[in-house]
Amino acid sequence: MKILVTGAAGFIGAHCVLRLVRDGHQVIGLDNFNGYYDPQLKHDRVDWVRKQIGDFQLATIDLADAAALEALFASERPQVVVHLAAQAGVRYSLENPRAYLHSNLDGFLNILECCRQYPVEHLIYASSSSVYGANQRTPYSVQDGVNHPLSLYAATKKANELMAHSYSHLFGIACTGLRFFTVYGPWGRPDMSPIQFAKAISEGSPLKLFNYGEHQRDFTYIDDIIESIERLIELAPRANPEWNREQPDPASSMAPWRLFNIGGQHPVALKTYLALLEKHLGQKAVVELLPLQPGDVLNTCAEASDLAQATGFQPRIELDEGLGRFVAWFRDYYPTAYRPRAVRG
Repeated sequence: MKILVTGAAGFIGAHCVLRLVRDGHQVIGLDNFNGYYDPQLKHDRVDWVRKQIGDFQLATIDLADAAALEALFASERPQVVVHLAAQAGVRYSLENPRAYLHSNLDGFLNILECCRQYPVEHLIYASSSSVYGANQRTPYSVQDGVNHPLSLYAATKKANELMAHSYSHLFGIACTGLRFFTVYGPWGRPDMSPIQFAKAISEGSPLKLFNYGEHQRDFTYIDDIIESIERLIELAPRANPEWNREQPDPASSMAPWRLFNIGGQHPVALKTYLALLEKHLGQKAVVELLPLQPGDVLNTCAEASDLAQATGFQPRIELDEGLGRFVAWFRDYYPTAYRPRAVRG
């Protein structure tokens, strides 16, 4: 199939491009290489992918540039769109909220419009576990209401789900939203805890544990995320014939629209996570315990039986194994603490 992957130079996007090309798909990548974190890491991810699969088409386009995006759709006519591009980060949304409106709302609207004007067989887009917000009952289920986001980032992801539903209803676009739970692994983002923690431990600098390390997170290894996406590509949703307007199912619809959680389903306390990272690095952390940060969710845990039922797959890589793989990459890419060198294949 011809598949457009947005955010192709990002953490999940680069791994997705690699897998899809290996599976025989024709992939068109899109990224704007913005400066939210060092763009060199994004270029190095692309080099890493190309060293394994050869060259692939990669367009440098900002999602908010409606004309450029439309021109790409008009010339390439993708059959499937895997939309992974977004302004990420919960805490950054407190500092620069307009970046989230630019990328996550304007950009997503442009994706939907292009999918309407140049019809696609399936739009898969990244949502987030952060949409569960103030919900306290775990595991989080796609059957739960998600009306109390704790950050603007979470609010934009919830908005994406609603926007996708409206376009699915009005124009028949088959849309699948994926609520990712704490994705980690090689080539991860430097603003996320694996690299931040590994950097601090390697340098012997203080490592900040918010909420005094009492958070729990449902860590999900990158390969499990990609396997889920790959299996869902050919499972475009259809209207649910049993959908009841009086008792509406939040995860499906009378339109061809569906939501899935993708998570490891085994929440781990941050203190336990840190201990495993220390073990693989062979060093102890200097820990600074701090109170809960604004916008942070206390605990996350995915209920992902719907994913297993639809695809025959559920995340399976345990945190200990996944962190071992991450540390091997970290030591290679940052041979001395957080000092990048040339990428290896």
